[in-house]
This record gives sequence, structure tokens and C-alpha cells, in this order.
Amino acid sequence: MKKFWNNANSRLKAGLIITSFFIILGFGVYYIPHINPFSYNTYPAKLNPSWSHLLGTTSMGQDIFWLLIEAIHNSLMIGLIVALIGTVVGVFVGLLAGFSGGVLDRVLTVVTDTFVVIPSLPILVLMTALMKGTSTVIMMALVLAMFAWAWPSRQIRSLALSIKERDFIHTAWFSGEGTIQIVVTEILPFALTWSLSNFMNATLAAIASESSLAVLGLSPANLISLGNMIQWARARNAIFARQWFWIGSPIVATVLLFVGLFLLITGYNDYLSMKRGR
Repeated sequence: MKKFWNNANSRLKAGLIITSFFIILGFGVYYIPHINPFSYNTYPAKLNPSWSHLLGTTSMGQDIFWLLIEAIHNSLMIGLIVALIGTVVGVFVGLLAGFSGGVLDRVLTVVTDTFVVIPSLPILVLMTALMKGTSTVIMMALVLAMFAWAWPSRQIRSLALSIKERDFIHTAWFSGEGTIQIVVTEILPFALTWSLSNFMNATLAAIASESSLAVLGLSPANLISLGNMIQWARARNAIFARQWFWIGSPIVATVLLFVGLFLLITGYNDYLSMKRGR
């Protein structure tokens, strides 16, 4: 770890620090016992920040700090679940299609291209409407994951097409290894580095998608997320009521989280480029 930190560029270090900060908030501070922040009139309304309420309270008597912590936790959970499903499914389908070739390759390519060209926003709007305003983090993540695997699959397929003609793949064939075994043991290690970069990018894209739906009023109303927190503050006229911590904290948190993930992705890619150069 010390060697990695010394060789890491400034963007990668900054991205790690910012992202780690949000992970501590979302998966560390989140588990400190507290009252459900979604409940109305738990505290007096419109309190200013204090030691009891670090960011004050909303006009509905909710603690803004714990509402923010819950929103960060749920947004990160959605991003990580979508990124995991999209990366795993996309990499497996892409490697299988590129390596197998023939009819299977054509079928998987058609399915992948179909999901690439389908406009995701109308489908997401329809799916959230069918949920009738109630959903869980898992359900929201699964809806977003429907469109998270197609692009990784197309990109990784080209990698499989170039690797399948190498000598060690032919050696594996002659050794009696099956298609799935060759994909997992021989080709997948070459895709792990790219997969990690795609995982971080997919996390950012998933959080952005959910936040966009929430700000448009299309995210489930019972889901506490950064986007929904902004939407609730806007709907309750937090700006006109000068409740800056209510409307400002989720906006600042979203911007910082996006910046942190962006620095992490670009810094990590530069770090890999530097290692290859060596």
C-alpha cells in the first residue's frame, strides 16, 4: 500500500481521499444508532445547526444530518449494486460472445446492441411509475442495472476477439479446457484491470441516473437518496425559506461525490498508463 501511495498521482490520491470520506459516512457513520430520519415531526421544525442537530432540521421536523447520511448510504448502495451487476454481466457476456464466435456471438451481439440503442430514460420512467412511488434500494438498483451491462459487454468483446488468437489460448484448447473454463481462467485476468475502471465509472453513472430521476420527481417517494433529498427540499421551498443547509448539503455532497469518483477514475487510468510505460 505504501508503494502504491508513493507511485499514485495527485488525482488518484485526491479521489481516494474524497471517496473514502463518503464511504466512511455511508457505511460507518450510518450504522451509529439514530432515529429514522424519514419520520416527520420527530424534532421541532426549522432548527438552526447545533451540537444536537449538526445541520439543523427541515420544515417537517427531520434531522438534516441523518437524512444526509441515509441519502449517501442509499445512493452509494445503488451505485455499487448497479456497477457490480453491470460489470460482472457485461464482462461475462462480452468475453463469451467474443471468444465463442459463431451463432452464439451473433445472438449475444444482437441482444447487446438492442440494449445499447434502447433509450433508457423512458423505460426508467415507466418502471418507476409501475412501482407506484414505493421501492427499495435493491429494486431501484436492479432497474438501473438493466442498462448498465450493454456498453461494457461491447467493449470487452473486442478484447476477447484479439486475445482468442494468441498461442496460449490454442494451447488451452488442445489441453482439453472448455469454453467457459478458458474464458474464466485464461482471458478474464486480462480484463480485470479494465473491469475495475469500468466498475468505478458505472458507480458514478448509476448515482447520476438515480439523482436525475429524483430531481425530476420520478424516483420512488419513499427512497431516501441524494437526488430525492434535493427534490424534497425544492418541493418544500427550502430556498425561499432560507434553509440553506437543507437544500445545500445534498447538492454539495453530490458534487463532491461526483468529483471524487471522477478523480478516482481518471487518476487510476493514468496510474495504469504509467505502470505500462515502465
